[in-house]
Amino acid sequence: MDELGVDYIEGGWPASNPKDSEFFKKVKDLSLKHSSIAAFGSTARIGIPINLDQSLNSILESDVSVAVLFGKSWSLHVEKVLKCSFEDNLQLVYDSISYLREHGLRVIFDAEHFFDGYLDNPEYAVEVLKVAEEAKAETIVLADTNGGNTFNTIMKIVQNVKGKVKSRIGIHTHNDSGLAVANTLAAVEAGARHVQGTINGLGERCGNADLVQVLPALILKMNYDALKARMPREEKLKKLRNIATYVAEASGIPLSPYHPYVGEYAFSHKGGVHIDAVLKEKKAYEHIDPSLVGNLTRYIVSDQAGRAAILQEALEMGLKLSKDNPAITKSLQEIKSMEAEGYKFDNATGSIRLIILKSLGYNIDRLKIISWRTLVEKGPTDRVEAIVTLQLNGDIVHGVGNGVGPVHALDLALRDAILRRLPYLEKVKLVNYKVSVVDAANGTGAAVRVFIEFTDGEKSWACTAYSRNILEASLKALIDGYTYKLITHDLEENLPSR
Repeated sequence: MDELGVDYIEGGWPASNPKDSEFFKKVKDLSLKHSSIAAFGSTARIGIPINLDQSLNSILESDVSVAVLFGKSWSLHVEKVLKCSFEDNLQLVYDSISYLREHGLRVIFDAEHFFDGYLDNPEYAVEVLKVAEEAKAETIVLADTNGGNTFNTIMKIVQNVKGKVKSRIGIHTHNDSGLAVANTLAAVEAGARHVQGTINGLGERCGNADLVQVLPALILKMNYDALKARMPREEKLKKLRNIATYVAEASGIPLSPYHPYVGEYAFSHKGGVHIDAVLKEKKAYEHIDPSLVGNLTRYIVSDQAGRAAILQEALEMGLKLSKDNPAITKSLQEIKSMEAEGYKFDNATGSIRLIILKSLGYNIDRLKIISWRTLVEKGPTDRVEAIVTLQLNGDIVHGVGNGVGPVHALDLALRDAILRRLPYLEKVKLVNYKVSVVDAANGTGAAVRVFIEFTDGEKSWACTAYSRNILEASLKALIDGYTYKLITHDLEENLPSR
């Protein structure tokens, strides 16, 4: 986030739990260049002296330079939640901000439920903002906390507020109506100059405004100079996909392949007409250059794809084929036939390229399974073992593996057999394994589709297989993964592979 050039990183509410308090201790060890760490908290509690309020003092103890303080701006919350007078709430806002300012902190004031409050009682909602300004809050953030307002309402209210307070106006939106990004951009158009959001839209209920969508829109489409990083506009967001995928992995909340800008499918083309057009002119079906956000163009080979997709896959292997090459038609026919059977080749680059190589006359059966078995024994001594016998370039080899599960054991058994003859395949590692259930309700037992991703440290590829036996599908995908590396290695070394 700091390398991206974000102004403030709100680290949490130090009074709420030990984890957030620990964060503020650990973050001091980072040498941040652009971002200021901010602590979050609420205005003081009713009936407690300001200097004894736990929330405010925990912000001071977190040793940050910026506080993000939220207070009530909707009369309903003042009456029903705080259960105090309107005047008492205004005093809480003023005293809380002043207390932090007196201790040297910069304060960003979040007017909670501001838009609902403005629609209900505009005079009081604006009065809360004026009191925060009087207490020297440097930024006043208008929050659509329930996420229920539409962009036209947001825009009108921001425009009205801009004429009533002098402080910088910010926007904080939630996605309960699916409009967090749209509402944020509308607020900026209306004059807001401080945007709050989260990576991937993570947040309470339906989430907050997604910075992964907001930032490209502001910088690339609306021409705003957002982010502190001093670099050309076209360079600012090149780390965006990396940040989005990192946050997805760290949080355990997967990034949808359909996620705008950074998703795996955001710039993927599957239809034959689309692929043919994009190969001629990318603007035909891409709204921006994907490299601007750290993404790339992908061509998905499927039963909908045409010759262009096959030609592109061949070209990426270093094979220049003409459109009239009969192997193109043959590859397409096999892919369509296999997808009708139950296969799905989306992003399974290794499997697709093996089909192309087979159509060109290459021998893709250089690793051929003769027999295999797995044993899973649970008892006093747990045992998961796999034994494979395969034909490798005409020779019979055997392998044994003991793993944490049957698929892991099969992979180890394959490696035990293969690496004795082909030690350069040692670099090949599995990085992802997925299983999808297919035809679960047909009454004959569910079939499965296995998808395995591989890497050799420099390049990545994926293979897929389909079967009513999950271990058989897994073994087939594993064999194809190692076979793909074997053949491409020989192609790169100019060794015979036919």
